[in-house]
Amino acid sequence: MDRARPHARRPHARRPLAVLLTATAVAAAGVTALTPAARAADADLARNGGFEAGLDGWTCPAGTTVTSPVHSGASALKATPAGSDNARCAQTVTVRPDSAYTLSGHVRGAYVYLGASGTGTTDVSTWTQSAPDWQKLTTTFRTGPSTTSVTIYTHGWYGTGAYHADDITLTGPGGGTGQPPAPPTGLTASGATPTSVSLSWSPAAGATSYAVHRDGARIRTVTGTSTTVTGLSPSTAYAFQVSALNDAGESARSATVTATTSAPDSGGGDSGLPAHALVGYLHASFANGSGYTRLADVPDSWDVIDLAFGEPTSVTSGDIRFERCPAAECPGVESDAEFKAAIRAKQAAGKKVLISIGGQNGQVRLTTTAARDTFVSSVSEIIDEYGLDGLDIDFEGHSLSLDTGDTDFRNPKTPVIVNLVSALKTLKAKYGDDFVLTMAPETFFVQLGHQFYGSGPWGGQDPRAGAYLPVIHALRDDLTLLHVQDYNSGPIMGLDGQYHSMGGADFHVAMTDMLLIGFPVAGDAGNVFPPLRPDQVAIGMPATVNAGNGHVPPAEVVKTLNCLTKNTDCGSYTPHGTWPSLRGLMTWSINWDRFGGWEFRRTFDGYFG
Repeated sequence: MDRARPHARRPHARRPLAVLLTATAVAAAGVTALTPAARAADADLARNGGFEAGLDGWTCPAGTTVTSPVHSGASALKATPAGSDNARCAQTVTVRPDSAYTLSGHVRGAYVYLGASGTGTTDVSTWTQSAPDWQKLTTTFRTGPSTTSVTIYTHGWYGTGAYHADDITLTGPGGGTGQPPAPPTGLTASGATPTSVSLSWSPAAGATSYAVHRDGARIRTVTGTSTTVTGLSPSTAYAFQVSALNDAGESARSATVTATTSAPDSGGGDSGLPAHALVGYLHASFANGSGYTRLADVPDSWDVIDLAFGEPTSVTSGDIRFERCPAAECPGVESDAEFKAAIRAKQAAGKKVLISIGGQNGQVRLTTTAARDTFVSSVSEIIDEYGLDGLDIDFEGHSLSLDTGDTDFRNPKTPVIVNLVSALKTLKAKYGDDFVLTMAPETFFVQLGHQFYGSGPWGGQDPRAGAYLPVIHALRDDLTLLHVQDYNSGPIMGLDGQYHSMGGADFHVAMTDMLLIGFPVAGDAGNVFPPLRPDQVAIGMPATVNAGNGHVPPAEVVKTLNCLTKNTDCGSYTPHGTWPSLRGLMTWSINWDRFGGWEFRRTFDGYFG
């Protein structure tokens, strides 16, 4: 669906650039400089001037925070002018009347401005025509006799591309007549999980809010005296502090408390998978332009091999059959005995071989309990005949949808959902903890649920939207891997409120971040789909441009992994955590990767070793 468009605005009349730049330079030069003695008693009044807490304190409609490039710390501002918008980023600061202030900041880009308005005297700005690397801008001003607040800002110029800003400071006497609060006391950490820690502290007199710091960087501001920090990595130690805030400023930080997240829960059963796994689909029942690949010829890089596909005898029968590709269609296909011997050889080498059910043409709708029971028995026959390690659910098309009025992913009522969950739990119970269960939904069935879930409370929406969520949630303790297909997808809204499209690292980062941090379903902040463990998540990508829409080159694959596992190389989307235990990558397909000279496999091996 299209987003609602803002009302059209008439662009501001623009003066010639050279005239405007000259005027601002003259205005800045006319301000009396501060003496060193005045500066010695001053404080930095800018809030979150290093953008370490995202855009907290700033109004930046065209801005975001990035982790590279930065002048210092871990984050910086990136803002992009467009049309009649110069990408202004601003905050209002409380000041004292008739007082002197110095505004400074570091910027990169072409025609970047730093200034202050509402001073009550002469508003000022300074700028740089070209800053290919970080350049410091500084200007000064004096407030008017009745001025109690000013607006500081940075902006670019129309049509000149993105600019960056960092470490913005406003130095001068604080505007509050009172004092900042005392540091909070009694900070404790509890309830550690593999990805979160709960914090609580005693209230500080006079505080209106509290800033939470993790490993020295401010990560959020809260009004209460407790919070749960999410997006952490398992088995990792973190240092936390809290400071108190009011109109007069920020207190010193509290004493440090250290908390270590717990080890990953093995409820889903990693079943002997390596810390970082490569998952691929092998065309075992059909041929296409990629050519047939014998199972024995699959390189050792592939840790999970999904045999594609088991398909139903009819959409609603639940009767799944796995027919190997005939020799007439797949020249060079191995015999059944050779195929089974190759499975045993892969397993002896520590690999997992699964049957994948569904695919583009294999729609499965378990509308009745009879179809559910047939599904269990027929899938069991395939697993037993070939001695497989588990099952991959690749339901696409119209396999899953939600009945009208089924709006709670935690308590689904739709038969095709309820019966699938029951069938998978039965299979898991039958084969035990070592049974490998994976899922490969499309973004339409998972991340789109952030905006739309089923037909909606009033009907009219596509009932398939978010339809995988109740299945994933019900089986999260049994699920080995979720590898969403980040391809053949339309634009999807991320947790930053922006739409993200295929073709680069940002799309994969935004989609994966949602799985690892959790997200509100259908925009309801009180109905959050909980995060999965990082070791349960792999990222689905096409192996080549022939394999599917949304292929990205190796450099973008590396950027994706760097951003999510190291918090480096991030682009316009800033993830809400760092997850070094992210399980790995999935691709469609092994055959297409071979067709492409094994580029995808070599990228994975080169990154994880």
